[in-house]
Amino acid sequence: MTLQPPHRKMAFGRFDYATFLSFMAYAAGSVAVPVVLVSLARDLGFSLESGGLAAGGALHLGRSLTMVAAMLLCGFAAGRWGKRRTFGWSVILMGIGLALCAVAPSYGWLFLALLLAGAGEGVVEGLATPFVQDLHPAEPGRYINFSHAFWSVGVVAAVLAAGVLLTLGVSWRLILGGVAVCALPPALFLLLPARPGHEYHEPPDGVHWSTVLGHAVAIMKLPRFWLFFAAMFVAGGGEFCLTFWCASYIQLTLTAAAWAGGVGTACFAGGMVLGRTGWGYLIKQRQLRALIVWSALGGTTATLLFPLVTNLWLFCGLLFLAGVATAPFWPSVQSYCADCLPGTDTTMLFVLLSCAGVPGCGFFTWLMGYVGNHSGGLAHAFWLVPACYLILAALIGYDWHRYIRKSRNLGSSCTLR
Repeated sequence: MTLQPPHRKMAFGRFDYATFLSFMAYAAGSVAVPVVLVSLARDLGFSLESGGLAAGGALHLGRSLTMVAAMLLCGFAAGRWGKRRTFGWSVILMGIGLALCAVAPSYGWLFLALLLAGAGEGVVEGLATPFVQDLHPAEPGRYINFSHAFWSVGVVAAVLAAGVLLTLGVSWRLILGGVAVCALPPALFLLLPARPGHEYHEPPDGVHWSTVLGHAVAIMKLPRFWLFFAAMFVAGGGEFCLTFWCASYIQLTLTAAAWAGGVGTACFAGGMVLGRTGWGYLIKQRQLRALIVWSALGGTTATLLFPLVTNLWLFCGLLFLAGVATAPFWPSVQSYCADCLPGTDTTMLFVLLSCAGVPGCGFFTWLMGYVGNHSGGLAHAFWLVPACYLILAALIGYDWHRYIRKSRNLGSSCTLR
């Protein structure tokens, strides 16, 4: 199937705008802490310059653990109370967690507040895509792609705004507080009663927990699923290592200016925006596996140069190229996996794959800080990123090789299904 530019005009309603704003608030909360991390760490007593890199990385590791727990439970919650209400209250929970981060008096308080924010973010991660799919059952792919673009919009807006505000001397506490307020509008859009005829329709009796559990068990019994699970783990790790650490690396290694860290993260996010929208129009479904492999190899080439570059603008250019290469990993691995595992419940499949990607983000973020502490700085730790990309290329390349071999054995009638 070729992904062509749509011809029918897209129509959006209140719940679409709620989803867009939720993605932006989720993205802003995810990157705001990394951008202000240098200032935050100095105030709370774990200075990154003095051996606090592992403590900084542990913040996202802990956040990721609660995200995974929330994702595993969000299907049961949505079955009991409905997607709309579960989604709306999770956005509020995310905002409360970020607000508590803004007033944190110590590292321990900050860590616990991020756990709370992570619980809300996990539900957003798990339910946003099926929520949009229910809104537009006739053409879900178009609307899902469009709504996910607002994640990258939120990243770019948050890192640029936070970088400028830090340069102007605005406290990191006010910045995090402002991000927390951003969760209020989408929560109200989701939870306030809708006009008659514009309700979000859901099964009146919900979905029994045993049905949800049965879908998950059926998927986890498939050996091929675990190859994609591992692929998502390293894909998430490589992506978020750059999202989380590049601003701190720029401030600690290339220049002390806070705005430069925001610009660097925005360059990476901008590359991802271009990559996702561009490939969405150009790529054919059957070419996804090739896209993942060649993008991973291209990303490896770009990121191998990171520790060798000392010029800020050259580094930002490499970040942009790395963003273009990284862009298709998360959605393409999920879509390719769905092609390879027909007959599975795609909502639960995407949730389980996210349960690999999110821990990958947290684990490699922490590992990068740990390596930085014990190797003299983040420059050496950046070798973890090309390592993740190479492993991703090897996993999908292996699956591709198996597919080609199966095609030769069974003849031209063999497909991914």
